[in-house]
Amino acid sequence: MSLPHRLARMSGRDPAEQHRASTPLELLFDLTFVVGFSAVSSQAALLLEHGHWPAAVTGFGLGVFAISWPWVNYAWLASAYDNDDVFFRIATLVEMIGVLVIALGLPPFFRSIDEGRHVDNGIMVSGYVIMRVAAVALWLRAARHDPGHRRACLAYAVTISVAQIGWVLLILASLPIGATAWIIAALTGVELAGPILAERKEGGTPWHPHHIAERYSLLVIITLGEVILGTVLAISAVVDRSGWSAEVVLVASGGTALAFAMWWLYFTVPAGRVLARHRRRTFGWSYGHIIVFAAVVGTGAGLHAAAEYISGESHIAATATVLTVAIPVFLFELTLMMIYSFLLRTADRHHIWVFTAAGLVLACAVVAVGLGASLGAALLIVAASPALIIVEYEAVGYRHAEQALKQAGA
Repeated sequence: MSLPHRLARMSGRDPAEQHRASTPLELLFDLTFVVGFSAVSSQAALLLEHGHWPAAVTGFGLGVFAISWPWVNYAWLASAYDNDDVFFRIATLVEMIGVLVIALGLPPFFRSIDEGRHVDNGIMVSGYVIMRVAAVALWLRAARHDPGHRRACLAYAVTISVAQIGWVLLILASLPIGATAWIIAALTGVELAGPILAERKEGGTPWHPHHIAERYSLLVIITLGEVILGTVLAISAVVDRSGWSAEVVLVASGGTALAFAMWWLYFTVPAGRVLARHRRRTFGWSYGHIIVFAAVVGTGAGLHAAAEYISGESHIAATATVLTVAIPVFLFELTLMMIYSFLLRTADRHHIWVFTAAGLVLACAVVAVGLGASLGAALLIVAASPALIIVEYEAVGYRHAEQALKQAGA
């Protein structure tokens, strides 16, 4: 029988708690954020299909950060202070509403960047501020209930509040794109510096290493699911217009195989064991995941562009279409290798050679379509890139990983 969710103290969780797992509320929270990722992917794909690369990349980068960064902050807060009372649940609901507001503001945001006059970010920033205000309320409550970590919690609340004042002023100012870009860079710096400053005060917050590793992995899995879903929906639209063809089957198969290979590759990095032994290595690992999330979402945008290409609706060539998929896959592989090296404090020459070979496979996919190969065949070659790393890891690379873990004491 469930216990009533009355108000309770946010006194901090035990960072060594056994069998700590994600809660149903956290899973629901993740699904809401994947909706935001899907909206970013769709908007970026629309611009990519028309060859508007600078606007697509700019809008995509800002959109992914606006969605992923509040998720990161919430994940760490919940890992340390989730007491599952009514206040925590309502604050989580507010954050979920905020990300949906961001999703609603993405179309005018992307459109304004593409037009190049000013940035129409009012709705999007409003959603972001809604989420961050809820986070401030939770951090202040934790500071009140957990005197042992009060300074760390207050540091989070202060840095988030300062940044939100800046975001609100940015909405009111309605500045040209150049000035807006500089202000966004400065405010982003404040946001990113907040956790670094806070976790150095009084030992930081009592986050759980295995729980936080699970939280990040679950968001990666759900986002990969969105990649598959987006590909299926785009392919379904193509089939409705033009019927089945060998190219449709190849694109659908290549997209699914690619998502599966990216999932397998992600779980070759044993993050929880290392974070439990070396808590100070968390920042590089955590911040690197923003790029991992972006790479996964970008892969979905590229696959959507590929579906539009085979339907005849795209305005870009086959080579450019393959690049919309190959580039985020390369970014995914590169970031995982850097995260692995950062966590284990190793630059294994063996893994560098394997990564180089995987990059060459991606290059072969681009060259192949340029020489006349079909888009579907090129996507299968793209999927072979992470698959190559997986085969090497399962055959030989795991021994190097085990040795690195022993040297790290994990």
